[in-house]
Amino acid sequence: MTQAPNGTLGFVMLCHTALHRAADTARHWAERGCPVVIHIDKRVKKWSVEKLQADLSDLTNVRFSDRFACEWGTWGIVAATQSAAEVMLADFPSVRHVYLASGSCLPLRPVQELISYLDERPRTDFIESVTTEEVGWTIGGLNMERFTLRFPFSWRTQRWLFDRYVKLQRGIGFRRTIPNGIVPHLGSQWWCLTRQTLSTILQGPDRALYDRYFRRVWIPDESYFQTLVRQVSANVESRSLTLSKFDFQGKPHIFYDDHLQLLRRSDCFVARKIWPHANKLYSTFLSDDAEGQAGGEPNPGKIDRLFSKAVERRVKGRPGLYMQSRFPNEHWENGRTAAPYSVFQGFSDVFENFEGWLGKVTSTRVHGHLFAPDRVEFAGGEAVFNGALSDSAALRDYNARSFLANLIWATRGERQCFQFGPGDNQELNWFMALDSNAQISVISGAWAVPLFKSNLNFTDIRREAARLQKIELEHLSVLRNGAAKARIRIWNLAEFIENPMEPLQTIVDEISPRSLRRLTEAPRMTDLTGFGQFLQNLRNQGMQPVLMGDFPATNDSRPSDSRRGRPYLVK
Repeated sequence: MTQAPNGTLGFVMLCHTALHRAADTARHWAERGCPVVIHIDKRVKKWSVEKLQADLSDLTNVRFSDRFACEWGTWGIVAATQSAAEVMLADFPSVRHVYLASGSCLPLRPVQELISYLDERPRTDFIESVTTEEVGWTIGGLNMERFTLRFPFSWRTQRWLFDRYVKLQRGIGFRRTIPNGIVPHLGSQWWCLTRQTLSTILQGPDRALYDRYFRRVWIPDESYFQTLVRQVSANVESRSLTLSKFDFQGKPHIFYDDHLQLLRRSDCFVARKIWPHANKLYSTFLSDDAEGQAGGEPNPGKIDRLFSKAVERRVKGRPGLYMQSRFPNEHWENGRTAAPYSVFQGFSDVFENFEGWLGKVTSTRVHGHLFAPDRVEFAGGEAVFNGALSDSAALRDYNARSFLANLIWATRGERQCFQFGPGDNQELNWFMALDSNAQISVISGAWAVPLFKSNLNFTDIRREAARLQKIELEHLSVLRNGAAKARIRIWNLAEFIENPMEPLQTIVDEISPRSLRRLTEAPRMTDLTGFGQFLQNLRNQGMQPVLMGDFPATNDSRPSDSRRGRPYLVK
């Protein structure tokens, strides 16, 4: 085992949990000639402290410092660091650099490489130190205010008092006086400082003044040394040698066993936070075999891209996936649905067996009216579909949005098409209109065709026609809204049946853009002989049909063209 010459590098460890892992790391460094001073949170049980001390009692270069209560955001963390650093400087005079680590830190490279790296830079202090105006990573809205207000209360355990005391100070315009010569800086808590710099900070004539000031600063462990180092150091390299990543909430990422290769790629000397049960990581990096794992210049930027993707995925989720742990607010979705789908309104009213024809020419899954009032009309009459979706209308309507999103998610890779109309549940009109994955094709007024062919009392027909027209008008208003993101095409019934091949070809090309298939025939159109007179009868009864286009009151099914060709054949 290689011994570090003269113990030029010492480690200060702040520990509060998983002390057995802290013991493993401390032993690793101490056995390689690096002195270690351990601070244990005052709130840790006495028996745990005694066990840790007993486990390391055979190492002559391990010390324990006075204990302080280390609550996040409070002065106790700085006091603990000061105490342990003073022990290091007093007991180990050969130490030239002091490395601050936590009990959850893990060395990623041989300690001799770190010593050699620091020997080449004997007067360099490695500490992230950025002015408050330039820092962009603080979470919570307190940058400069953490230095100009007082924070006697704990943010975690006294949140009510913390918030109201901050509000009170803002209300009365209170501002603390920053000591002369101090320019507040912020940065990572984890640093590596030279003996000269650390001694000057801890033994300076103004330490009592600075300690008194920073005692009421919020999160002083990220500002005390980061600020004072600028007064005393001639060579500050504003970066940490410890790999530490934070999520969008400002909480540190935890490394697990499956991050092994990721940690190796970073070439960093130390990483935190390591999961206490990551046995593979500890056995790999604390073994003698790790001595041969040489790396280059520490470069945590190598893995920044992966962390950025992880944060984005965590925040946004997968497009179209809704689940108990992630159900975003309206307009916060990362894609409302997971894949493109097609909605057809009026087509099954105008054409016979439209679903079968469309499925044949596009090779897609074509459903009936998924939002019909009585039941969900899945393709093939299925009672249960992909994703364990039931054909129960009641279950569907409990959360129609999730029903559609889950259907599209569960069938990714197979385009879904379904019929829609004014007689269906209209809850999802806006959801589909704002969904960029939706292709919505509408033949307005086509709902009148089934009424035309029905044997209902004409008074009832007139009443139902008025109801359906009102619903469709509202739906069309949504589709024509400027905020709509879906691919929307609307034809009235008259213009569609005038030349059905062109719109059908456009729709098919969008569904299957790679097929380049030219339609040779359309589905058989229903017989509309007498439909114009039907519409006139509605007018005569006091109802004004406005969505169908211009149909003359004749026996001709065509609205304006007297030619009787076959509309389903390409001319």
